[in-house]
Order: sequence, then structure tokens, then C-alpha cells
Amino acid sequence: MGRVPGRRLSEGSHLIGLISDTHGMLRAGVHQAFAGVELILHAGDVGGDEILDELELIAPVFAVYGNTDEVNDPRLSAAINRVIAGLSIHVSHGHEVGSPTPARLLERYPADVIVYGHTHQQLVTRADARLVVNPGAAGARRFKLSPSVGLLRIVEGRAEVELIALD
Repeated sequence: MGRVPGRRLSEGSHLIGLISDTHGMLRAGVHQAFAGVELILHAGDVGGDEILDELELIAPVFAVYGNTDEVNDPRLSAAINRVIAGLSIHVSHGHEVGSPTPARLLERYPADVIVYGHTHQQLVTRADARLVVNPGAAGARRFKLSPSVGLLRIVEGRAEVELIALD
């Protein structure tokens, strides 16, 4: 399977794949869900380089380590901080704040968009102009929660998230 080139939705607009908690399993539906994204942000508990390699077939990947990943893995960071179209984006697994909640993450990180994992629970919360997102767990079904990923769209300086269920 060849790499699908990333694309912008239109000038000044961006489409970014959000994924977390793959735990060594990448569902085939991720390829379809992320078709056309310009980059992928993985919020930890990756479960091995083969997951990152497979995601790289879709778009460039930036990933953080979770509580089940090797901290010394050179492909994983403690956190990702990027600015895209004027919006600051922070990605971390969330376990670094104990039991992650939007309030705890908003207090700790000043970013416009905060992406995390760890809880396996899908969540999109807006606090004023800031956005907190957990795309859910994309790997094996756990805790009776449906696997999912997210699409972050940045259009004219505003971020919106769509959660996508995986089969």
C-alpha cells in the first residue's frame, strides 16, 4: 500500500489525524478514516514501531509515549507542541497528570488544542476558545468502549474535531 499524500482542505485549512492507545494493534479502518490527512498525532500507548511504520504509509507521524511504551524509544516524545495555522497544539498521553480530566489538562497546558489518551474514552470538550480531545482507543476493544480515532480540522483559525468509530 503506497503513501497517500497529505492535503489541505483549502488555503489556510488543515486536516490532522488523531489517534491514541493502539496498544500494538492498528485496525484497517484507520487507513480509510485518515485518507487525506496531512499529519497524524499519536497520543501514546503505541505498542511498537510497526504501528508507527504503518501509520507513516498514510502521513507523517508524531507520537508521544504512554504509560505502556518504552520511555527511551527515539520515535516517541514525552510531549508534542506544534503551531498549525496559528493554533498551538499540545499532545501528551495524559497519565502525567494522574487521572486526566479536561480541567487538569487545561490547567497544566496553555495550548489552544490539547490532545491526550490514556482513559480510552472519547471526549471533546470546549472551554472558551480552547479544545480538549481524547480520540478514544484505536486498538483492541477494552472496557466495553468502541474503538475510534479523531479528525482535527483547522479552518480559518478555528479547530473542530470529528470522532470516527472504527469497525
